[in-house]
Amino acid sequence: MHSTTPRPASAGSLWYLLALLLAACAALAGNSALAFDFADVAQRARLLSQSTYKKPASNLPKSIDNLSYDQYRDIRFNPDKSLWRSAKLPFEVAFFHQGLFYDHPVKINEIMNKRVREIKFDPQSFHYGKNVVDRKQLEQLGFAGFRVHTALNSKKYKDEVVVFLGASYFRALGKGQGYGASARGLSIDTAQNSGEEFPQFSEFWLDRPDGNAKELTIYALLDSRRATGAYRFTIKPGSDTEVDVKAQLFLRENVATLGIAPLTSMYFFGENQRSTVEDYRPEVHDSDGLSVQTGSDEWIWRPLVNPKRLLVTSFALENPKGFGLMQRERNFSSFQDLEARYEKRPSVWIEPTGKWGKGRIELVQLPTADETNDNAVAFWTPEQNPKPGQPFNVEYKMRWEKESETRPPHAWVTQTRRGHGYTKKVDESLALIIDFEGPAFKKLPAETKLEGAVTIDANGKLMETNTYRNEVTGGWRIAVRLDRNDDAKPVELTAHLRNGKEVLSETWSYILPPN
Repeated sequence: MHSTTPRPASAGSLWYLLALLLAACAALAGNSALAFDFADVAQRARLLSQSTYKKPASNLPKSIDNLSYDQYRDIRFNPDKSLWRSAKLPFEVAFFHQGLFYDHPVKINEIMNKRVREIKFDPQSFHYGKNVVDRKQLEQLGFAGFRVHTALNSKKYKDEVVVFLGASYFRALGKGQGYGASARGLSIDTAQNSGEEFPQFSEFWLDRPDGNAKELTIYALLDSRRATGAYRFTIKPGSDTEVDVKAQLFLRENVATLGIAPLTSMYFFGENQRSTVEDYRPEVHDSDGLSVQTGSDEWIWRPLVNPKRLLVTSFALENPKGFGLMQRERNFSSFQDLEARYEKRPSVWIEPTGKWGKGRIELVQLPTADETNDNAVAFWTPEQNPKPGQPFNVEYKMRWEKESETRPPHAWVTQTRRGHGYTKKVDESLALIIDFEGPAFKKLPAETKLEGAVTIDANGKLMETNTYRNEVTGGWRIAVRLDRNDDAKPVELTAHLRNGKEVLSETWSYILPPN
């Protein structure tokens, strides 16, 4: 990741350059433009950053603006009107109606034969269910977003593979997966006292695929009070769907925390934090941990929690090789939810393209009272933000995984269990049980004795640690009993397995939240 500073130029040449840029934008604003690509979106983002932000106004008539959640959901796009269906192309696009949380229009265009045309909103393309509406009053509306369909699980049917809807949010699916974690184009000042800013994708360009296309390219323009950006998404559906992301960002103003490749997910309760109320389900979460691969190939696993108050932690790194919010639990018996099917929720892995330099991977966790609220956010933030007006370039691969999840090559954490540190004498100690599995253990002689290396910060005291083979799984287990000095403060622990001086597993990095 790097920034590019423009070369010095004379006043005359600057006016000439500005004239060219304005002409390019004027052409794009018309019905067509030649040879449209990422550079055209970047030009728009640059020029937009030089103007004052204009908050989009709602254009919803009362008949739509007053709809309840269930009434809005009753509005359905007619699949026969899907973009590219009549041409029988490998991809089709369906659209979302404005309403509810999506009160301003998003402009959507098609690139065909190197020319651009706007896809106009048509109320006749939607079924309104039991809602009573005057379609003539809706003709000036726009789309809220769109979803892409392709033959993902069967050649006979085109499934949803990616959805762009709301602010800069999007979600993707691989084969046999169900929607869970979300991604965003950009986050600004997440968990800051000043309040978070949510940039939005205000315009999209869909590159019409040919009849044999295996991937789809989408361009997007991002806008917010303090930032603009140009994006290119290359969608590659498969068992684990891959999205290649290229972006150029411009700040209008300074920000405190610039979140690159932000991921959002939900952790309600699970193996390391049981439900506080009676629930037939053992676990409820879209993701159960943050995985990090450092520039030096150290692997770190931080289990997610549902804290009682805001909990922000981070890992300072240089040139990370990857990070992601992962769903490692894949057994239905761990969830028992036939409707939500949490075991099918994808893990989302971010792999930087090139070197991102110094910065940190930040994990923000918030309390949630139920599973309807996303309460975990992870992103990369650079050590130094770009200056306003200075282009900031970033590229990365994003994989929505289930069948072949990204993991350390040697051994990894499969579960973390928390409970009372039972002893003959009742005390206030806590027990943490960490299970590891992986190919590293298969090569070990039967008589091998591994060591569990455990550390704890100043707010905790290690009372007991034991390391032994898990005869059921073939893996190894570290059992820790600890006491906390101050219940109002968190405790941080780390643990890994080693055979002599050889490290055999990833590093388990756990935050015990305050009571």
